[in-house]
Amino acid sequence: MSVDPTLTHVHGLLARLAPPTSHDTFSVLDPSTGEPIAEVARVGAAEVDAAVDAAADALPAWSATAPRRRSEILHAAHALMLAELEPLALLMSLEMGKTRADARAEVRYAAEFFRWFAEEAVRIGGELRTAPGGANRIATVHRPVGVALLLTPWNFPAAMATRKLAPALAAGCTALLKPAEDTPLTAVYLGDLLSRAGVPDGVVHVLTTDRPAELVEWALADARVRKVSFTGSTPVGRSLLRQTADRVVNTSLELGGNAPFLVLEDADLDDAVEGAMYAKMRNGGQACTSANRFLVHSAVVDDFAERLTGRMAALRVGPGTDEATELGPMVNAKRQRDLAARVDGAVGAGAKVHTGGEPLERPGFFYPATVLSGVGRESVLSVEETFGPIAPIIEVESDDDAVALATDTEFGLAAYVYSRDLGRALSVGERLQAGMVGVNRGAISDPAAPFGGMKQSGLGREGGFEGIHEYLEVSYLAVAW
Repeated sequence: MSVDPTLTHVHGLLARLAPPTSHDTFSVLDPSTGEPIAEVARVGAAEVDAAVDAAADALPAWSATAPRRRSEILHAAHALMLAELEPLALLMSLEMGKTRADARAEVRYAAEFFRWFAEEAVRIGGELRTAPGGANRIATVHRPVGVALLLTPWNFPAAMATRKLAPALAAGCTALLKPAEDTPLTAVYLGDLLSRAGVPDGVVHVLTTDRPAELVEWALADARVRKVSFTGSTPVGRSLLRQTADRVVNTSLELGGNAPFLVLEDADLDDAVEGAMYAKMRNGGQACTSANRFLVHSAVVDDFAERLTGRMAALRVGPGTDEATELGPMVNAKRQRDLAARVDGAVGAGAKVHTGGEPLERPGFFYPATVLSGVGRESVLSVEETFGPIAPIIEVESDDDAVALATDTEFGLAAYVYSRDLGRALSVGERLQAGMVGVNRGAISDPAAPFGGMKQSGLGREGGFEGIHEYLEVSYLAVAW
């Protein structure tokens, strides 16, 4: 498929997004080559102020729009995304480097948030009950929070946008979407798609920049911005909390992880390796739910390492746009350098490389699928989120040993456990301090399930029945009749 029609369409959208007199732009690179594929407007304070003005002006009418109408618009957005699956998937492969298979799967996953929250929009409830004293009634209603600032990461540029936009729009909020500087083109595409689906002017604004701290500071300076939803690293999340504290802004955070993948001694190793390949290699390992460390019982550690190595070594590396590619590039040069440094450090401390272990000598930001055993429990690969195709294997001696090591972290987003004994797996899974646990499965994300973490992996939940409530306030009316 030619990329030109998609890029031409995106360039047209960018021209409408940028002010006519603005020449301030930044480059979007193809991580498969390191070469620019587009120039994007770098919005300034004036553009941010104008977007907040427009979003605040549009808020009363959009909040008052019938839930059924908001639902119909979100259903239309779902249908449009699926109808335009191929160009949108190609665009993500171009700007982020993910494989065509991963990109297509993401479009389907992202579209499902529009459908799920289209159905939730007409189920926003309230309550009427008699006060215990009997003299009056207690009535509660849910109201939209207001103008929402949505900050999304580069690794899932469509899904992370729709996971925030869909509930915000369903709740009756207006939105300012700030995508990551590595992957702004998908967000621009989605902004146009929502307009074509029937979202009124002023309700959604896509703000592109490679200077995110400035944009967030400008937006949060305006008292009309009443909601912030952020997906990204824990250090940035902490900084945002400090900023939002001054005005007590409603804040949701989906932050970093350090997901343990527990393989108990009675696990079905074929199933465990299959789950490991998905949990580790989805999106090239660049996922917050990615299995970050493999805690494998000593009785099966060598067998598991051999099987996983065979699967990882066989992955076809290439540009994300190539249909045959099974592992694309990392998103940028910094990510590639960081992976190399972490592996070098682990090897220097005694870890054994089973496959991979060195950057590939080719244009772009490629790093091979890598399996390491003998990784120390204090290694940076064990204690920090890696965000890449590296599988460090750590030997454990018992369920208690595995659980203790799995929970010895400030993070608590996702975890995985494999055992042939379902009761045992569930028992271990309940002891893991994680917001999401995969029990004998490596795929856990679902728009119908609550997504979020414990400890320093975040605040609040996205998706599921809980997701829309992040964009609603409860108002209580004391009524006597």
